[in-house]
Amino acid sequence: MTDKRVDDWELVESEQLADYRITRVRRDRRRSPRTGAEHDFIVLQMREWVNVIAVTRQARIVIIEQYRHGTQEVGVEIPGGVVDPGDSELEQAARRELLEETGYEAEEFVCIGKVTANPAIQDNRCHTFVALGAHAVGEARLEAGEDIAVGEVGIDEMGELIASGRMSHALVIAGFWWFDRWRGEHEEVLQKYLD
Repeated sequence: MTDKRVDDWELVESEQLADYRITRVRRDRRRSPRTGAEHDFIVLQMREWVNVIAVTRQARIVIIEQYRHGTQEVGVEIPGGVVDPGDSELEQAARRELLEETGYEAEEFVCIGKVTANPAIQDNRCHTFVALGAHAVGEARLEAGEDIAVGEVGIDEMGELIASGRMSHALVIAGFWWFDRWRGEHEEVLQKYLD
């Protein structure tokens, strides 16, 4: 940590600029505690997100491949998405996303960590869950704008998938950092769900 203290910036005014399906755009005018000068900042307001690291009884991770319009390429990821207004809690959103995107359910869900997506311009967080005892119960229920292929890889293959660049989504990789940390402290819990 640093010796210097950084203070919060006082909110002078806030104005809603736009409302899109996945985000709202807000302009905040804030006063610098260091200089007293006022500055405008754009904030993307987004709902919370969840990611799900689903582990099967065979020690395999459920992965998905899907086309990402921002990068214009197919990426390897894990199930996840936006917390819907109808989701009463984060775990409900994680369960729903796993089932919708993969056709899998799991016996136990544990929230293992959260990160800010991009705190310079976004106000939301991504919460990572590990889903233990994951198993297929049917087909994925994709939305009209989704095209997802579902697969599984061994837990020990995840590092290579990330190192090779095939899995490059920063929030997914952050989720695996949380998973490695959780696994190191809770290996006995994981073992209960493995055959």
